[in-house]
Parts: sequence; structure tokens; C-alpha cells
Amino acid sequence: MKRLTSISATALAAALVLSGCSTDAGTTEPESTMSGMDHGSMPPSASDAAADHNSADAMFAQMMTPHHEQAVQMSDIMLAKKNLDPRVTELAQDIKAAQGPEIKKMNDWLQTWGEPMKMSGSHEMDGMMTPEDLSNLEATQGTEASRLFLTQMIAHHEGAITMAEDEVANGSNPAAVELAKDVVSSQGTEIQAMKTLLADL
Repeated sequence: MKRLTSISATALAAALVLSGCSTDAGTTEPESTMSGMDHGSMPPSASDAAADHNSADAMFAQMMTPHHEQAVQMSDIMLAKKNLDPRVTELAQDIKAAQGPEIKKMNDWLQTWGEPMKMSGSHEMDGMMTPEDLSNLEATQGTEASRLFLTQMIAHHEGAITMAEDEVANGSNPAAVELAKDVVSSQGTEIQAMKTLLADL
């Protein structure tokens, strides 16, 4: 009888120890999870994203978007023509392929930043063609059209580079500044190629 009592007491003590371990594990796990959270790595709120830019960034996106849109329009005018030099056709295709996605990117930024898609009032953008310039481009054919397109697009690219250099100097949003640097580099290279092609026509 004494032996049974001793065994029962031992079993009870073991059960209490196990119960205590279970309780400790249950209480310490949430504490460990909470202490391990890195609040600094949490994604920024919408207000944080909206604040991650300055007026130069907004102006760059607002002005470069219609500037790019006109370059795409000029390229479409050329791609609708027949019997062009294949190098001119390829250039128009490359411009359209590069600047189309950049337009979407800049529009997305403006939306994220909570900025208007267009600037209020009228602002002159370097290198933009007039409606008359575009009409002349539409009316020409063959080598004459190629020469006019290259001449206009060189001026258009030079204007884009001027705007991009201003963003590099004054912008604060890393993605916008990086895009501006890409514009300076890629369009500078295209200008040199267009000048060489123009001289060869």
C-alpha cells in the first residue's frame, strides 16, 4: 500500500512538472515572436511613399511623360510609311519600345505620390515639336521623311536630356533620378547614331 502511494505521488509530481513546462512554452512563444519582429523592415505606408519625392521629381514625371508621348507619336507616323530606310524603321521601333514602358512608370509614380498627372498652366518643354512640325512629318515620304524625322528627333532627344539633367541635379526620388540618368545615357547614344545615319542618307 505504501508502495502504491509512493508511485502515485511520483506520478503526480511528474505530471505537475510536465504541466509547468507546457505552460511556460505556451507563454514564452508569443513573447519570442513579438520580440523577433523587425518593425523597421515593414513596408512603408502610403503616406511614406507619397512623401518620398520632391517638386523636381513631380515636375520631371509630369513633363517627361508628354515629351515621351510625342516621341512615340512621331515614331508611329514613321512606322505607318512605306519604303523607308530599314535603319530608320528600326530606330522608330526602338524609340517606341523604350519610351512606352517609361510613360507607364512615370504615370504610376505620379499616382503613388498623389500628384496631378499634368502640371497646371502652360509650361514649355525643350525639344517639343509643334502641330505644324508633326503635320510636315506626316506629309513627307521616303528619304525626305527620314531626314525630317531624324532632324526632329535629334532636337527632341536633346530637349529630353536637358530635362533629365535637371532631375539628376535636383530630384530626390532614387527611381526617378535613375530613370533620368538612363535618359541622358540612352538618348545621348541615340543622338550620335541619328547624326551618323542622317549624314549617310
